[in-house]
Amino acid sequence: MRQQSISLLFSAAALLGALPSSAQNDYQNTVKDGYSVNVFKPQQVDATTERVAQLKAPAGFSVTTFAENTGNPRMLVVASNGDVYVSDRTKGTVMLVRDANKDGKAELVKDVAQKADLHGLALRDGKLYITSIRELYVADIKPDGSLSDLKTLYNDLPDAGQHPNRTINFSLDGKLYLSAGSTCNACDERNKEAATLLQINTDGSGRRVYAKGLRNTIGFGWHPVTKALWGFDHGIDWLGDEDQREELNEIKEGADYGWPYVYANGKLPPHPQPAGETPKQYASKTTKPVQLYDAHAAPLGMVFNRGRSFPNQYQNDAFVTMHGSWNRAKPSGYKVVRVRFDEQGRATGIEDFVTGWLVNGNKEQFGRVCGIAQHTDGSLLITDDANGVIYRVAYSGK
Repeated sequence: MRQQSISLLFSAAALLGALPSSAQNDYQNTVKDGYSVNVFKPQQVDATTERVAQLKAPAGFSVTTFAENTGNPRMLVVASNGDVYVSDRTKGTVMLVRDANKDGKAELVKDVAQKADLHGLALRDGKLYITSIRELYVADIKPDGSLSDLKTLYNDLPDAGQHPNRTINFSLDGKLYLSAGSTCNACDERNKEAATLLQINTDGSGRRVYAKGLRNTIGFGWHPVTKALWGFDHGIDWLGDEDQREELNEIKEGADYGWPYVYANGKLPPHPQPAGETPKQYASKTTKPVQLYDAHAAPLGMVFNRGRSFPNQYQNDAFVTMHGSWNRAKPSGYKVVRVRFDEQGRATGIEDFVTGWLVNGNKEQFGRVCGIAQHTDGSLLITDDANGVIYRVAYSGK
């Protein structure tokens, strides 16, 4: 019966997508079979000068627009010369965004690559690595910032399904990691590389599963001091407003983080059951999250602060974009949060860093924050894949 109700909810969500935005704002769906599920997506409005001006950050920080009218910018990386490369999954492009006079505002926005579904980006040794759904490409960066023709390294990454947004990142020792999200909300995956973090070779010679049971860990990175790998995983949908909470994990080699059989601190969802053992037996072997965050907030980009322009208390902390919910009565996310780490590299808490994209009593939003990267000057660059804005968060101390 529960599985039937979940299927009905997916049908309701499909219907929701066909409704006008004004109708979406009022839409709710309550299921009697154990879960009260709400579908509510704040209506998108323009990122006007007045709205941007009311964004809130800690004292001494400013939030400005680095670039505008960039389409649907997703992930971004910063080269050592300050050039910024930004993916647009919708157009299948990579843009070069440049602030030549270093005034905090880009003068150049130019497409430098195009293939279907380009998304994840990583830089290494003068080369830009780019992922689509099933492909990993590499291109040489030319002196003028443009790219050579894309060379295919892999063309057999796991199928997309519900989570097509592959992301990549180089570890501090130069190994490349690729996140492959699950094809579904909660199911038994046939492909053992789905819902994992893969370690791959840049010469296309092979790859292996580094960690599994990760439903959709788009944002991940390495602590600058301890070198430990951290990632923020998306929780299961259709369990109500407060479940599943998003998970901050310390990702260790060979570990299983539970999806789809276990979530949060050992909870068991009414979805697939593990083969050959009880759910509790399976749960006893999984690795629990270090921190939990608001359900359905949708963590996307993640970057550790390695710059020196922020106050000392921000050193080695992480910043995470919360794209925003569509499936709870009171919206969660639509903000950038700070993950605090102590001197031993332990994550001790999560707090708001930049807020204010939700307006009009949370009924509207003018920004779904997505990618995040640290510029060479220490500022943070943050993409909004709904309104085409790239924001800049800088510290002046004033």
